[in-house]
This record gives sequence, C-alpha cells and structure tokens, in this order.
Amino acid sequence: MVEPLGQLQVTVIRGKKLAIRDFKSSDPYVIVKLGNESAKTKVINNCLNPVWDEELSFTLKDPAAVLSLEVFDKDRFKADDKMGHATFSLQPLISVARLRHIVHVSSGETTLRKVLPDSDNCLSRESTISCIDGEVVQSVWLKLCAVESGEIELKIKLIDPPRGTKDH
Repeated sequence: MVEPLGQLQVTVIRGKKLAIRDFKSSDPYVIVKLGNESAKTKVINNCLNPVWDEELSFTLKDPAAVLSLEVFDKDRFKADDKMGHATFSLQPLISVARLRHIVHVSSGETTLRKVLPDSDNCLSRESTISCIDGEVVQSVWLKLCAVESGEIELKIKLIDPPRGTKDH
C-alpha cells in the first residue's frame, strides 16, 4: 500500500464564459479526477457563469499527480454534452508543501511560488501557491480545452497526513 502524501481539498469555485450547449444557455457541472478517484459538483441550471463553491476531497498518493476536470451540460433526455476539459499538474504544489516544512512557515499568509501558464498546463493566468496559517493553498484559473470558450476557478489545498500513523 502506498503511503498517502496527504488530503487534497479541491474547491470548484466558479466557471466563466462557459459554452452554450442548450438553446441559449447550459446546465453545467464539473467532474474532477485524481488517480482513480473522482467527484462531481452539483448542476447549476441555465447558467454560463456558474458559482459552485463546492469542496471535493481526494487522497493524494502520487508526487507527480495530475488533476483533471471535465465540464458537462446536464441534459434530461439524451447524453450530457461535453463543455471542455483541463488538466493541472500538482507537482509544484507538492514540492512547495515539502519546502514549507524545511523553512517552517506556519502563521499568516506567505506567497511561496508563482506558476506561469505554459504548454504543460491549462492555466489561463498566473497561479499563486501560498502558505496560509500553515496550510499550502494554490489558486488556479484553468482554460478549458476542446471547446470554444470557458474557464474554471479552483482553490487547491494540500493537507498533510497525520504524523506517525500508517495507512494499512
């Protein structure tokens, strides 16, 4: 059994300028995946700029983990329509979390790293990794791929596993 690196709390905050998949709007929801775990937000009816503000939890086991998300339009009588997808490497967040233990940052808010958009991520703008009262948090805007428009805002928090315990 692989020792978990911690709990990953992914808050799906909101979507912006999502694609129209129904007559004039869409009924979007998001599926977030990490490894073999997945979680889904609620459906927001008739909205291209939805606010979910929903927290989803995952067990982080792989230091090279990639978070992926897909946005869908909920349809009642046929298969749900795809509204884009995005992937995001958690490696910068994980490496900063390890660094935090070395530099002993524990109170207040400290910016530890900035991640710039590039061809290896779906970032739509610069992302900041901060230590907020001892917790490592990354704020992210992801540009959706394979769709005409849309962005998703996430807040990703890495919570350390309890010290001195083993996962059997």
